[in-house]
Amino acid sequence: MNPRIRPISASDRTALLRILKNTPEFKSYEVSVAEEVIDSCLDGKEKSGYFILVAEDNKEVIGFVCYGPTPLTVGTWDIYWEAVSRNNRGQGIGGALLKAAEKDIRKSKGRLVLIETSSTPAYAKTRQFYIGHGYEEIARVLDFYEPGDDRVILRKLFG
Repeated sequence: MNPRIRPISASDRTALLRILKNTPEFKSYEVSVAEEVIDSCLDGKEKSGYFILVAEDNKEVIGFVCYGPTPLTVGTWDIYWEAVSRNNRGQGIGGALLKAAEKDIRKSKGRLVLIETSSTPAYAKTRQFYIGHGYEEIARVLDFYEPGDDRVILRKLFG
């Protein structure tokens, strides 16, 4: 599949929330935080510090990636959220979104991208996805999210 990747628009909000709510890895309170980030981006665009790209196929939103520069750093960026609708996983959409975000980050003189995720088995495919796209695990904070659930930090250096 070759989805169209474009910046978020206000009309995408409902579809993004549906994708988040239908992603079993995300807990309800995580979806609430993602909703706040989406709203912040829609309300303030670049001033919010968040950038969101959406993937669509036949005018249907099927995924998104949210990223932004890391405060108090030079050239470091975070990828905060990435999700693809359950029916469209495994078709290269997540990779296309990640590649588009990385392209934007490079254009903005980004030199380092960080991703934080969970160590639970539910996130094993997520971790492998990022490793398969050139990210490396650089740190773990044991029991960060809750006992037995470490914070896994992945990074990718450009250049």
